Amino acid sequence: MPPQIFEQSIQINASATIVERCFTDQVLMHRWLNPALRCEPIGKWSTELGSLSRFVIQVPLLQPALRSVVAEREPGLVVWEFQGFFKGRDRWECHPEGKGTRLVNRFEFEIPNPIVQFGFNTFAAQWTRTDMMAQLRRLKRVAEAVYQGAK
Repeated sequence: MPPQIFEQSIQINASATIVERCFTDQVLMHRWLNPALRCEPIGKWSTELGSLSRFVIQVPLLQPALRSVVAEREPGLVVWEFQGFFKGRDRWECHPEGKGTRLVNRFEFEIPNPIVQFGFNTFAAQWTRTDMMAQLRRLKRVAEAVYQGAK
């Protein structure tokens, strides 16, 4: 089965440098990340190539986690690669446009376990798409507030 791809973007009235800070600075990240998610460093927090982190879904009793590694890193780009109940990549990329930035988030993944895959496709796929867009809107608010504060 080919990987599933969820891709969304948003125009942000802030520089690409500020937008990038919002998805590379752990404090800023937790201002827009879904409150049911927690991103924890494995070792020291970094988004440099090869850095490790863990995304924990905070649901009662379970708290499943995805271990991730920064697989690609360039100015304005971070790609986290993960393995666990999902296998795939979460790509965050800034594209300067006019006086602002278009931020593109591409979540590409496979779910190896057919039971987990069925459950995700039945119950969580649409919620995930909706949540990705909500996260982009929250990130936009954070980036624009940081930008206004930097003026």
